Amino acid sequence: MSRFIVGLTGGIASGKSEVTRRFEALGIVVADADVAAREVVAPGSPALEQISRRFGSAMLLADGTLDRARLREHVFGNDEERRALEAITHPAIRTRVREACQVAESPYAIAAVPLLAEAGGRATYPWLDRIVVVDAPETVRHARLLQRDSIDTALATRMIQAQASRTQRLEMADDVIVNDGHPEHLQPQVEALDRLYRRLAAGNPPP
Repeated sequence: MSRFIVGLTGGIASGKSEVTRRFEALGIVVADADVAAREVVAPGSPALEQISRRFGSAMLLADGTLDRARLREHVFGNDEERRALEAITHPAIRTRVREACQVAESPYAIAAVPLLAEAGGRATYPWLDRIVVVDAPETVRHARLLQRDSIDTALATRMIQAQASRTQRLEMADDVIVNDGHPEHLQPQVEALDRLYRRLAAGNPPP
């Protein structure tokens, strides 16, 4: 069981998925909050029942599953409704991610939480032993969004601005992985942090 848990976060299109894949290739278990977010609203779950009561049964599809697109459209741009949804789902997501990390059969585990800064950072996730931020210049992230999602420049800008700022994320970082658009720069950084986290997980001081 993993007692040492590393939180991994970063802004949209910073390359978090690629970084987590590289940690997984080194034998590290990654618990993804995005995956947990889908699991906690499965049919029959307490969270889905609460969502139905709070937002109405119209948020459910005919088969009883959550109509994600409709709910996302409903809360987008409405802070009160968004906070109401987060109050239902976030505690369940945090619990599921933590439990997955604690039972992980690897020297340490990674909790991949894309919106860690937006969710309250260390105050909300006090059980994280370390936080690593995947950082990329905004110009690089913007270009990735245009290519990845086939959207226009204005929408890409709004998506970036809707999240915590780059400064806010870096302020809570213990470690930073720079993903500046050159894939060959990633692996050495991941391997260096893997060595560090294995040492820390074993109770040894950093070199």
